[in-house]
Order: sequence, then structure tokens, then C-alpha cells
Amino acid sequence: MTRVPPALLRHRITVEPYAGEGAYGAQYRHAIPNVPVLVDSSPRLVRAPDGRQVTAAATLIAGPTLDCPPGSRITLPDGRTTTAITVTHHTAPGLPVPACTEVACE
Repeated sequence: MTRVPPALLRHRITVEPYAGEGAYGAQYRHAIPNVPVLVDSSPRLVRAPDGRQVTAAATLIAGPTLDCPPGSRITLPDGRTTTAITVTHHTAPGLPVPACTEVACE
């Protein structure tokens, strides 16, 4: 299985992986800085895990090992902070296409 070529991942983000809810709200693990991604800022409609239809303000393409569960806090290259709505891992074993992770953000 090949990976998405690093030369295509031109942007850098910071990911704070969602760790669940605590007594004071959402809890996050340690921030992962300088994560290479490709950011697509065009809005699109996605279905959230709870079934709602939500407009994603940005879509990220990253390597297949990205640690970013839904609910993670993400700081985009322009400084905006957003939340991961859906996370999809794309693989095609045996085919000459790259494996990657796609994240739709609020």
C-alpha cells in the first residue's frame, strides 16, 4: 500500500485528539504540532456521527496514520480553530492508489 506523497501535503496544522467528556466538558490529549496535510477550504455537506447533516468548512487530507478521532480540536494554517466532524481512512490494498485519512471540519 502506498501513502499519499508528502510533497502534496503542503499545509501544517495542530491536532488535539479528542479523549472524551469529563466533568468540565470535552477533554483532549496532548497537542500534535506541525502535522502535514492538504487543506481544502471549500464548504460541503457531510453527515455527522449522530446523523445530523452539517456543513464542513474545511476538508483535510493527511497520511494514513493521523491520530484525529471525531471531536478533535484542530488549528488550521490561518489560525482558525475547528472541530473534526468525520474521519475517514481510505485504503485500497493491492491497487496503486495512495492510502490517506480525510477529515471534515466544522
